[in-house]
Amino acid sequence: MPLAQDTIAEQIRARISQFTSGERKAGHVLLANYPMAGLETVADFAARAGVSGPTILRFVARLGFDGYAAFQRALKDELNAQLQSPLAKSAPSRRRAGNGDERVETFADAIVDNITETFRHLPPGEFGAVVDLLADTRRALHLLGGRFTDPLARYMSAHLRVLRSGVTHVAGQADNWRDQLIDMGRRDVLILFDVRRYQDDLHVLAKEAVARNVTIILMTDQWLSPIASHANHILSARIPVPSNWDSNAALMALVEALLAQVTERVWPAAKRRIEALEHLRPPGRN
Repeated sequence: MPLAQDTIAEQIRARISQFTSGERKAGHVLLANYPMAGLETVADFAARAGVSGPTILRFVARLGFDGYAAFQRALKDELNAQLQSPLAKSAPSRRRAGNGDERVETFADAIVDNITETFRHLPPGEFGAVVDLLADTRRALHLLGGRFTDPLARYMSAHLRVLRSGVTHVAGQADNWRDQLIDMGRRDVLILFDVRRYQDDLHVLAKEAVARNVTIILMTDQWLSPIASHANHILSARIPVPSNWDSNAALMALVEALLAQVTERVWPAAKRRIEALEHLRPPGRN
């Protein structure tokens, strides 16, 4: 199965250190308002970024596009992909050919490609910066996901609670999230999981958290949740597979890689904590 084409966001995040200062401004503005800023006119995009129109055109050319129109067509294609629902994808019987074993092999190849491409596109330094925050026991951690990604948030929070104190899974209905948000401040970190089709209530929560100076870590897909405009750190994973459903396997791989690094970072204290927990755990229970 061929690898999925890099998104424009992935290209920018991987190459932004190679850009001129004006091109970096354009890249940061596009990532913070993805993909809508790039769907504006050259003049409007330039004004939003505080650069000239020719700088925007050089930025687009550096990304490999023949012109601004081609750049916008690519962004529109990505926007269509963002909005895809299970019903919008082709029927399984028409999408795949071959026997059951061949289809399973194709699906497995897609999962492997997603994980490989996810780690290949990690922006330099971003993964380490997230590990630093998760391992900083002076900071309280709060985790929450969407309809299909909240199990990842619960999984991650369960592991982090073993390693350190001050970890909370934000539970309950959306109206109750603010009851927990009101106690958050500049020393708190909110880790949000949000993939297509993105959840408006998570976006609202992120915006309100930023107003309280909370640090936001976003775990999202390659097209970037709208929460990216509020996030301090972004880790994105590939999610498409030959199915009417998207896959969280690469996001899970990112979570487990983070947990492995945090464990190493806090191990002396975590070891004492795990030993204490073992004394509290009934014999024979994991």
